[in-house]
Amino acid sequence: MNDNLEPDETPSVEPTSVEPTPAESTGTEQVPADQATAPYPPAFAATPAPAKKKSNAAGMVAAIAVTALIGGASGAGVATWAITSNLNSRTTASAPAGPATITVNDAANATKITAIAATAGPSVVTVSVNAQSAAGTGSGVILTEDGYILTNTHVVTLDGETAHPTITVQTWDGHIYTAKLIGTDPITDLAVIKIEGTFQPLQFADSSKLNVGDEAIAIGAPLGLSNTVTSGIISALNRSITVSSSAAPKDGTNQTPNDNGSGPFNFWEFPAPGDNGQQQQAPTAAEQANIFLPVIQTDAAINPGNSGGALLDLDGKVIGINVAIAGTGSTSQGQSGNIGVGFAIPSNLAKRVAFDMINGGTATHGLLGATVMDVLGDSAIKTKTIVGASVQSVTDGGAAQKAGIRKGDIITEFNGLPITGSIDLTAQVRAAEAGSKATVTYVRDGKSTTVTVTLGELK
Repeated sequence: MNDNLEPDETPSVEPTSVEPTPAESTGTEQVPADQATAPYPPAFAATPAPAKKKSNAAGMVAAIAVTALIGGASGAGVATWAITSNLNSRTTASAPAGPATITVNDAANATKITAIAATAGPSVVTVSVNAQSAAGTGSGVILTEDGYILTNTHVVTLDGETAHPTITVQTWDGHIYTAKLIGTDPITDLAVIKIEGTFQPLQFADSSKLNVGDEAIAIGAPLGLSNTVTSGIISALNRSITVSSSAAPKDGTNQTPNDNGSGPFNFWEFPAPGDNGQQQQAPTAAEQANIFLPVIQTDAAINPGNSGGALLDLDGKVIGINVAIAGTGSTSQGQSGNIGVGFAIPSNLAKRVAFDMINGGTATHGLLGATVMDVLGDSAIKTKTIVGASVQSVTDGGAAQKAGIRKGDIITEFNGLPITGSIDLTAQVRAAEAGSKATVTYVRDGKSTTVTVTLGELK
């Protein structure tokens, strides 16, 4: 896979069981850079580097289907590694009737999870989205007292179906508000909407300090069921997944919000699945490109409709924004349910992107300037002794070249996190802020070297 986001650079497909299938391979993508200088801590420095190196937590999820968690919208069917949305043919979406508040009948014997649900519940909302021919529901997290709410891009665009959604928000107490779309960042599948009023925001924890085994609580609206609470643990850190982009359509009257269809992110630089990285024209909504996400894995039950909802720690602080689930297949309705493998965007990354959108309108993403592929799929490496991202080429004057990285190097770490292949590297580079400095460790002729890279900016 090409980690350069340059349209003329193409990624390589990794033909191994742990590598993405041809349908998952995208066009040229630049390797994600470090977030060391970003205003928030690196999204995935969850444990000390040595501990991480001993585990394969950074490895990609193998041959399973990753499904978006928006409920009741219309859209593509479930495909391996592609976010899908289980969209129904109905024309309106609304939250079902029923209790919206957290019920506590025996306060004397309530658990800590009960307390967290009661205090954090008012800060998680149900998001209903309607378009001309599709509808769906998701979740959202209140960011500020004046009504900014964080959710997923695939929720507000109905998996890329619309650029002009009608959005309503139901709060914990049953009140319904009309929401305004503030911005979307399809590269991280995050979006910000706003409602008018005074609300209780959630605090964000430092996701770089998480440990595997930490308890996790999910609150959201699976299947439209507001204020649903589930619990589990953090199953893995530093996972990397690839899913279909949910960028709003850019043709005709359906222009991408806030940019009249011209940017700020040209997501169609990524070749559509199955084109082997060849340059092509902008795909239609049905030919969506892929994006690469660094995620936290949890076994807390999450289902379609949980998208954009909160994953919390035992202090009731946000550690992640629920985004997708893995499944072994789909139901007859085209939707895969919970099997205990869910994914959330780490809070450090989510917070940075959200407030970039609130304060500046757009979020920036790092660019390494190197085309990479998985070592296991690189036929040029005859004897394979380590996993990593094999550098196929570097961009003249790009961040990688300036740091001394060259063709044939094998990148094994990014900001102290293990890199098992091209998806790991791309996800971490995308998560980093443009212009930030990152440490990159590579192996050349059997010797390991660590350099500091100043990332470029993904356009």
